[in-house]
Amino acid sequence: MCKGLASLPTCCLERAKELKARLGSILQKSNWNLSCCKIGHNKPTLEECLRWRESFEKLLSSKYGLCAFTAFLVSEFSEENIAFYFACEDYRTTKCTDKLPAKAQKIYNEFIGSDAPREINIDHETRDITRANMLAASPSCFDPAQHKIYMLMAKDCYPRFLRSPAYRDLVCQANRSAKATKQRQQEKKA
Repeated sequence: MCKGLASLPTCCLERAKELKARLGSILQKSNWNLSCCKIGHNKPTLEECLRWRESFEKLLSSKYGLCAFTAFLVSEFSEENIAFYFACEDYRTTKCTDKLPAKAQKIYNEFIGSDAPREINIDHETRDITRANMLAASPSCFDPAQHKIYMLMAKDCYPRFLRSPAYRDLVCQANRSAKATKQRQQEKKA
């Protein structure tokens, strides 16, 4: 180890190792980039891309919209928000109530706890409410925290996504594809 690193406190070195591991795992996940929205014939249509502008819900309900938005969050180093949101959705739909406490603890440890590797940005009051809800794990114990993160994404991340070059590029690609398809159809008629 070099002298500069050796002088750092152990906790800083451990945190740096965690971040390196986290970034490495993100980069290895092929579904965390925009290429998943462009592969083969499975591209979002122009209509679908434009529908995403109508509401945050329409963006999240679209397979390609979710992929593009997630890739955008990764590029901004805030993918923990969407990961937490869908972890809560999965948790809420858990059929076996015996599994709720363990799943709740896993979500709490990953996203909410003080040393969480993917800690979400929520206020202390919401964190305390969630911690109290964990005492009797129910399908709704993460609702306040999930709502805060949803609103954060809807009010902050979503508008930035719509202004991003990545979104504009997808719309341009979809527009070119739509024009090419229309031109081919006109040529067939002629």
